[in-house]
Amino acid sequence: MGLFERLKEGLSKTSSSIANGLDAVFGDYSQVDDEFFEELEEVLIMADVGMKATGEILPRMRSRVYEEHLKKPEDVKRVLAETIAEQLRPHEDAYAFTEQRSVVLVIGVNGVGKTTTIGKLAMKYKNAGKKVILAAADTFRAAAIEQLEVWAERAGVELVSKPEGSDPAAVIYDAVQAFNSHGGDILICDTAGRLHNKKNLMEELGKINRILARSLPDVRKEVLLVLDATTGQNAISQAREFAAVCEPTGIILTKMDGSAKGGIVIAISSEFDIPVKYIGVGEHAEDLQEFDPDAFMRALFQ
Repeated sequence: MGLFERLKEGLSKTSSSIANGLDAVFGDYSQVDDEFFEELEEVLIMADVGMKATGEILPRMRSRVYEEHLKKPEDVKRVLAETIAEQLRPHEDAYAFTEQRSVVLVIGVNGVGKTTTIGKLAMKYKNAGKKVILAAADTFRAAAIEQLEVWAERAGVELVSKPEGSDPAAVIYDAVQAFNSHGGDILICDTAGRLHNKKNLMEELGKINRILARSLPDVRKEVLLVLDATTGQNAISQAREFAAVCEPTGIILTKMDGSAKGGIVIAISSEFDIPVKYIGVGEHAEDLQEFDPDAFMRALFQ
């Protein structure tokens, strides 16, 4: 199965949910008027696109519809897809870190698939010819360290770890030494997913950042926030909490294949002005894909 087919299959629940709502709107109205747009607004909000994103998308869409004198439902639907895709498009250098020597900090609460996602990223970068090193700095969960050991072996990459309960910053320090001495290209660091004590989390991330700034001053740093798409609006709450203690440069949405409300991609991107960089549409390593807004919208609207 190709990447697009995997994407389409993974988004089938969301596609059905949105398609049913859109078909109802386009089937009930013979003309595109204010009432039509009110119904469309409700469909988007119900699909977890969110008030803010919907409020940004619809005015731009309406302008195009009226300027181009569009009447056919399929044309209006096309403009909707194009408008959303444009809103979601990341900056041109969104993946530049994968082509540079870089450190990737992966953050997110426990249970969102953070450790598994790190393993999939390691495999993706290793298959692209990069020398990848993993740092198991979520030392508060023995299971996280064990999971990374499995993924590191599967991907054929080096893992730096310490026993459960060790200082996470000490793990990062050792990982940086290995990264420098072994000629690493990408260092991926797992971090503890404890939002219930933001003060500790902030202090921990602060120590890690100081080590990285001191030891790798010229290396590009990426901070990827992992969110579970199936949690819907709760994912937005988590993004808000993490954004308050650090500065994510990108978002990874996992479990898209299990969610009927994939519109959360649009809501999160709009709410925080942080690009979605990867989405997970299945359990296999290749199901973690770079986020392509145009392919995403084709998969939803086909």
